Amino acid sequence: MQIPTLQTSRLCLVPPSLKASQLYEEFYTDTQASSEYGGPLTPGAAQTRLASDLGTWHLHGYGVWIIYRRREQDLVGVCGYWQGLGWPRELTWWLLPKARGAGIAREASEAAINHAYRAFEWPVVETYMNDTNESARKLVMSLGGVKTKRQLFPDGLERDVFHLRQPDA
Repeated sequence: MQIPTLQTSRLCLVPPSLKASQLYEEFYTDTQASSEYGGPLTPGAAQTRLASDLGTWHLHGYGVWIIYRRREQDLVGVCGYWQGLGWPRELTWWLLPKARGAGIAREASEAAINHAYRAFEWPVVETYMNDTNESARKLVMSLGGVKTKRQLFPDGLERDVFHLRQPDA
């Protein structure tokens, strides 16, 4: 399968590859940065997460992209779609701490949402987060997220589920 590349004014969202190994290790071994994403992980487990993210594209036809800042020429995070066994499909993202607060997650999310509606032709794009993840909730609200339900998840936690409209619709 050919994984598409998405472009925005500042970013390229590129397919996962071994070029992102250092990015995954830096993020997932950082206790504070990865706390909402199952971290910290060992370097080997971070590599396994990268392999899983690449495999998702081949198993499901969608997945996460690696966020590349064109001007700085660096990899700073991921954005795209994830769905674990028994979990609903979601828009997800994470950024290295050095890239936070610059609108990167929003810009990448808008590109991923547009792609889901236009190229994947999905009727709905949703996301969710732990109740304690205030930065994710703030981003979702800035994207125009509308809470549609409260749902019990396979890990035993309840979370709000948000519908995300196409940004330029």
